[in-house]
Amino acid sequence: MKRSDFIKSGLLAAGAGLSGHTFASTNQNATNMMDKGKTFNLNYAPHQGMFKNHAGDNFLDEIRYMYDLGFRGIEDNGYLGRTLDEQKKIGELLAKLGMTMGVFVVDGGQNWMPSLATGKQEFLDKFVETCHKSVEAAKRCNAKWLTVVPGFYERRLPWGNQFANILTAMRKGAEIFEPHGLVMVLETLSDTPELFLQQTHETYALCKAVNSPSCKILYDIYHMQRTEGDLIANINRCWDEIAYIQIGDNPGRKEPTTGEINYKNVFKHIHSKGYRGVMGMEHGNSKPGKEGEDRLVAAYREVDSFL
Repeated sequence: MKRSDFIKSGLLAAGAGLSGHTFASTNQNATNMMDKGKTFNLNYAPHQGMFKNHAGDNFLDEIRYMYDLGFRGIEDNGYLGRTLDEQKKIGELLAKLGMTMGVFVVDGGQNWMPSLATGKQEFLDKFVETCHKSVEAAKRCNAKWLTVVPGFYERRLPWGNQFANILTAMRKGAEIFEPHGLVMVLETLSDTPELFLQQTHETYALCKAVNSPSCKILYDIYHMQRTEGDLIANINRCWDEIAYIQIGDNPGRKEPTTGEINYKNVFKHIHSKGYRGVMGMEHGNSKPGKEGEDRLVAAYREVDSFL
């Protein structure tokens, strides 16, 4: 699923209720009720739509419901595309509840095409414009981390020239964000082989070349399991440039415990390294309706029990 699909799903109504309750879902609901309000060892951050069957279609109501479940952060990839009024209301509610805003995407419409790698001025100008716009949006919700996707390869240019073009753009972005204490986190993705950043070591090299506290790595565990595996070793190799982490099991990109990743061990390792930042829940629910939402919370309670 592309990041654009997550943005869309965050803004559209989705999901359907089930007519019935299994024994397992009843147990999950009971466990969730006992743990309701209890915070987690790591700061897991849901996104809009994950709890709409319990909380309804209003995102502000859903944020309140997330808080009641014990979550203390949110993600909103499409925040930059929201109305000014929506942005302000989200920011005000997060401040009132003491919740942390995770990433939103610096999206000027050129993330899913050959753009910054081409070196063309029009793409660079659009990126700079979107960075400035993102600074103002971040102020409304006290955001710190902003997702950047440098776009696709430009197959007509040698790789080194493409790297240099993207490096130029990232340095310009860092110059914009650094005075405001903002961090653009570059995401390495697995959606298509056309994406310029495919593996963590590539993003690591780019961040080292930019050499700014405002240019770091967004380590998406789901994507990196698909493209390179060896999760803990790769996290260790690139740890000094990782500023943000996202979650999703593989295959399927659903909540932890639905795939092959041993999330309890991965989370334990991340926690042991001192990470206390946001852990973006950038995945879907494995089951529809309220049952699926209860199962999701139970899964996080399970993999969070690593201490």
